[in-house]
Amino acid sequence: MQHSMLVAMTGTPGTGKTAVCERLREEGYHIVNLNELAFESNTVVGVDPERDVDIVDVDALREKVRGLENDVIFLDGHFSHLMDVDLSIVLRCNPNELKKRLEAKNWNEKKVKENVEAEAVDVVTIESVESVEETYEVDTTRRTVDQTVETVLRIVEGQRDDHRVGQIDWSEVILDWY
Repeated sequence: MQHSMLVAMTGTPGTGKTAVCERLREEGYHIVNLNELAFESNTVVGVDPERDVDIVDVDALREKVRGLENDVIFLDGHFSHLMDVDLSIVLRCNPNELKKRLEAKNWNEKKVKENVEAEAVDVVTIESVESVEETYEVDTTRRTVDQTVETVLRIVEGQRDDHRVGQIDWSEVILDWY
C-alpha cells in the first residue's frame, strides 16, 4: 500500500458508503465522514430549502482534508470525489433497488426521485471522472457490505481492472420507466 493515500468513498445517497466505511473502521482503517467534518470545521455555509440539503464550502473543506495524515484514509461522503484524493471509488446501485433503500429511510418522494434519477444517469460517476483520474465503480445492488469491503480493499491494493468506469449501465432500467 502507498503511504498516505486519500480514497473517496462516493456515490449517490443510499448506495452503501457509510455502511462500507463503518465496516472499514471496524477493520482499523481511518474514516473521515465529510458531513461531520463540514459541520465541525464550520464549512457548512447554508441550507438549500428546496432540496433539503446543506450547502458546503467545498474549497474550504478541501483545505481541512489536505491536513489529514494516515496510511490510508477513506473519505465518506457523496461529494468526497471533489476533495484532492488519490483514488475515487463510486458505489453504484440499481435505481429500482436504490428507490427501495431511500424510501426505507423515509425520504420524501421528491428527494427519492432526484437521487434515483441521478444514479440512473451516472451523475456522481461523471463528476468523479472529471475530478479524479483514478476512478472506479462497484455495484452494491447484490453485494453484502462485507463483499463490498473486500472489493474496495482489492481496488485500494491495485486490483482494479474489473471495476473500471463504464461497466455499469442502468439505461435498460431507465427504459422500463417509460
